[in-house]
Amino acid sequence: MAYSLPRISRRSIESGPLSMWRYASLLPVPADVATRPNLDPGWTRLIRADQLAKTLGMRELWIKDERGNPTHSFKDRVVGVALAAAIELGFKVLACPSTGNLANAVAAAAARAGIRSVVIIPADLEPQKILGSAVYGCALVAVRGSYDDANRLASELADEREDWAFVNVNVRPYYAEGSKTIGFEIAEQLGWKLPEQIVVPVASGAQLVKVDKAFRELVSTGLVEGTPYRVFGAQATGCSPVSAAFRAGHDVVQPVRPATVAKSLAIGNPADGPFVLDVVRRTGGAVEDVSDDDLVDAIRLLAATEGVFAETAGGVTLAVLRKLLKEGQIDPDARTVVINSGDGLKTPDAIADSIPAPEAIPATLAAFGALEPSLRPVTADGVSRQAVSAREAGTA
Repeated sequence: MAYSLPRISRRSIESGPLSMWRYASLLPVPADVATRPNLDPGWTRLIRADQLAKTLGMRELWIKDERGNPTHSFKDRVVGVALAAAIELGFKVLACPSTGNLANAVAAAAARAGIRSVVIIPADLEPQKILGSAVYGCALVAVRGSYDDANRLASELADEREDWAFVNVNVRPYYAEGSKTIGFEIAEQLGWKLPEQIVVPVASGAQLVKVDKAFRELVSTGLVEGTPYRVFGAQATGCSPVSAAFRAGHDVVQPVRPATVAKSLAIGNPADGPFVLDVVRRTGGAVEDVSDDDLVDAIRLLAATEGVFAETAGGVTLAVLRKLLKEGQIDPDARTVVINSGDGLKTPDAIADSIPAPEAIPATLAAFGALEPSLRPVTADGVSRQAVSAREAGTA
């Protein structure tokens, strides 16, 4: 299934389906992939975040909101390409090791395609993500250990199970290409222009690497002008091997043991870590990390300013943006995109302790009147008092 970049036009893309398959000719998939039973992922919203930009002191900020995918994360994109390749290559079972979102996407995509699925997860995964996989009828295997332990088991199984397609192991080259569609969409939704800056969450690192590849392919095919852009990577401090390597000036990423509430980014030995370093250095970007407290504040800030409830990975990405702004590494006047890779409803426990339960009162006007002075009003910039601490920790 080798492929080369075709002759393609903006018009041919714009006339395609409102899914990632509008870019099928730029992906290693069969020509008829869009007509096969699939979840039709992609074509998610690019939200102009003016209230958040004002709070952070930025001119133009956009949120690529991946919550709109079928299982509410960007993983539906990569699984879509991996599944198409697996079927074409004759595999009978779709499988993966996962920190949660990928498990959801594999289970749902396999159900839609009518094939068996097996997912391997760390036993301490968020209950919402476990339920979000099991409901599709997959075979669910929980292992004692981290994602890296699950990944090691999957790699060993891939050597033995010849008809099993582990999407991020033995068909990984196809799988990773799915992330390009995020970059394709961002450029198209910006009017066929590249952003000047983009901040991408880093787990394995493949998403960041492939978004950069998408921008370069758009330039090489003549679909966009080759304007400069900088790529920044975002990690949680409790699992930040790529950030540590960048800060130390290393080309090799030293594995770590994850310890963060951002479980979707908790990959201690990221396969694409060295390539992330290559991309950010080539484009003049950086890789930074933030604490769990910072990512929780960022989740609440995004929700309070733009009505977007991000998963912990989205909180990491926004918190890194704030940190880079404070350090002067990001230009507040440049057109900037931040990727929110998943839905906060998958990780509610991460913020539960930071939001107090409302006081219960009798359903009377008198009781409401007594309570009203203590209600948190909305400030002039549209941020609720609950988010003020997060805002004040930023650059406003």
